[in-house]
Amino acid sequence: MAELLALADPETRTLWDELRLGYTESTGHPLLRREIATLYERVTPEEVLVFAGAEEAIFCLATVLFEPGDHAVVVWPSYQSLHEVARAAGAEVSLHELREADGWALDVDRLVESFRPTTKAVVVNAPHNPTGGLPTTAEWRSLCDACVERGIHLVADEVYRYLEFDEADRLVAGVDAAAGVGISIGVMSKSFGLAGLRIGWLATTDRALLARCAAFKDYTTICASSPSEILAIVALRARHQVLARSRSIVMANLPLVEDFFARWPDMFSWVRPRGGSIGFPRLRPDLPADRFAAELVAAEGVLLLPGSTFGHPGNHVRIGLGRLDLPIALAGLERFVERTVGPPRAGI
Repeated sequence: MAELLALADPETRTLWDELRLGYTESTGHPLLRREIATLYERVTPEEVLVFAGAEEAIFCLATVLFEPGDHAVVVWPSYQSLHEVARAAGAEVSLHELREADGWALDVDRLVESFRPTTKAVVVNAPHNPTGGLPTTAEWRSLCDACVERGIHLVADEVYRYLEFDEADRLVAGVDAAAGVGISIGVMSKSFGLAGLRIGWLATTDRALLARCAAFKDYTTICASSPSEILAIVALRARHQVLARSRSIVMANLPLVEDFFARWPDMFSWVRPRGGSIGFPRLRPDLPADRFAAELVAAEGVLLLPGSTFGHPGNHVRIGLGRLDLPIALAGLERFVERTVGPPRAGI
């Protein structure tokens, strides 16, 4: 809190000091919507809708967008809400599986081949959770063009945007890249490191769809937290400093994790992520990921997320790169691995 408030400009500091704890505007504070709109090229403040986190944004969007008989294609493995809320709304969902053998790459040709006359939306998360994968610019352009041509909504979950390891790999936001059909989902957690604010949003030029989402939101949270909205304005106005902090943590941790896996080539394999604060390494077959993760957290207090949480059958675990105490966690993981399988192979 102290670090964030130190970044406040005179206007936002006054807003904070004089804040009254009443209801806010249901669509979001006007200044907050204005700041969010500056993250995009084509979006006006009126084309932004603020939610209590990305989870509420996903829930409202999927509930409003899909009806029985509709079809959706969702990149998988993925955050469960991205496919299950659509199913709950009655849509038939096809999962576009990313494959480790392909480097977790988006197969645009295979994805487009899965389109049907009833396909209403394609849902893509990039940078991708849990693999850290990222489409190339050409792949992204091809998918966006296919959606625009067919009038299919492109729902872009961009909660890890701005954490690309090479900033040249940053994709054009979905709302900008898929003109008229693109919908971008953003949040103040993940890249901005401010999960406790519970501030997320949708950005789309489809104002009719956004109005339906706003009406539905009146039956969920009605409005966001007023202190959280002011703090989010502070962070967005100082986003270069806020994002630089997040990037510095991830980029300092990445080589530590790479060195760890290099010492244990018989134990782990992974496709190096291209963005985000996560990776999805695979354990050797005789160490089931669910059991390994449960025993690790019990023994060392170190938490890895088994792939079964995503419904993924591979023997993978998600590892996070965004903690300041990652060196301590890696030391605990290494102690546990040495107790489990013995010391690393000589010469590694």
